[in-house]
Amino acid sequence: MDDINKTEAGNEETGRRENNSWIKRNFNYECYMTFLNGCYSCKWEAQQKKKPRRPLCCCSLVVGFLLCWEKNELYLHWYHKVFAPYIHLSSISAMVLLSWPVAFYLIHLEGEVLQVVVGLPFLLILLCLYVVPFGTYSPCVQEKDKLAPKPTFFGHRGAAMLGPENTIMSFEKAVEHGADGLESDVQISLDEVPFLMHDYDLRRTTNILEVMPNASDKHSSFFYWNFLSTLNAGKWFADSRIKPFFNMKPLSKADRERARNQKIPKLSELLEIARKANKLVIFDLNSPPRSHPARSSYIRLVVRVILDSKIEQHLIIWLPGSDRDYVRSKAPGFQHIGRLFTIEQLTKEKITRINVDYKNLFLNGLKEYKAANITINVYLVNEPWLFSLVWCSSIHSVTTDNLEVLKQINHPYYFMTPNFYMFMWIFLDILSAVFIVAIFYSIW
Repeated sequence: MDDINKTEAGNEETGRRENNSWIKRNFNYECYMTFLNGCYSCKWEAQQKKKPRRPLCCCSLVVGFLLCWEKNELYLHWYHKVFAPYIHLSSISAMVLLSWPVAFYLIHLEGEVLQVVVGLPFLLILLCLYVVPFGTYSPCVQEKDKLAPKPTFFGHRGAAMLGPENTIMSFEKAVEHGADGLESDVQISLDEVPFLMHDYDLRRTTNILEVMPNASDKHSSFFYWNFLSTLNAGKWFADSRIKPFFNMKPLSKADRERARNQKIPKLSELLEIARKANKLVIFDLNSPPRSHPARSSYIRLVVRVILDSKIEQHLIIWLPGSDRDYVRSKAPGFQHIGRLFTIEQLTKEKITRINVDYKNLFLNGLKEYKAANITINVYLVNEPWLFSLVWCSSIHSVTTDNLEVLKQINHPYYFMTPNFYMFMWIFLDILSAVFIVAIFYSIW
């Protein structure tokens, strides 16, 4: 679900709160504060309606402290949100180790000016580290009883680390490994058969370069189903010299042979798997090219295929944004889901679920969606640490390739309670101060 319709992409603003801070008017809207030479960085978000007078990317501690002074919280990058407390505590420990060579160097400097020039930055960095928790936020620091339930899982194009994406094998593997829902991508063939394919051409995931090389760059919707059904959709996965995923486990001999024989499936085949297993289905529906015969009727065509499959309507999570009124009239049981829209847009379209890229879901928007009781699904979450961040942030579900690993996680990584973090913070602050004073005293 990582492709967003161009018609919907412009509506992804979440209507973040305005702030008339003079700092936000004078500096660029993204402010990266760098602690410890860029290892510990904070991201400050603000909506910009006017171009800043000085397009500066400020990384100064001074601006950071002023932001805190004006009661602007400094939010970490999504990568650092999980590791923030551990980076903080480790950095204090590193400063203790660094104090020995600094003290040794200072004592051999001649002149008080040079000693101040070298020693003052060290002292300022240490003081900043002592007070960093006042201006940062990490969702993985919370009380145990406030931790949300474990997010549910949508298998991204099936179980894409266990079988070739968008194939019957991949979807069956997703069901076997406990996926709550199946995610896919739908194209429409030239004879109006909805089939499963992510890319706009067939080169990456089929053998069309061997079968029909002259037409390999042709849009996948400009082939008849009789031809599409003959293509191999698994050899690229089973016989690739480079693993499709970096952390993918080797396939068994039986799975490798099974993968080699996969074909492009119809949408109806996916619906049959979901119906039998009672699984949710969500898909990106790609609009056919302009000259395609189903260009104006593809929504109605897909709705008809879904209804003919006899799958229970509540198992369909309808993502396409076009012609929603028609879809609601023909299939009132479908669950409608939106993109990263404003609360007003979602309310107007009567949508209570969103499907978003986790990198675009900023904290302010997350708070607003939660306050409006919006159910959130994020993609594409493959790493355990990232899944832990999503879990701690009370996200409801994730779309993942790494279903086998994430399903086994029973508690978020790097989780700690506020009391434990405060204890470690104060304890290390005091202990480090004692050690550093002792080191300087002994050398001086």
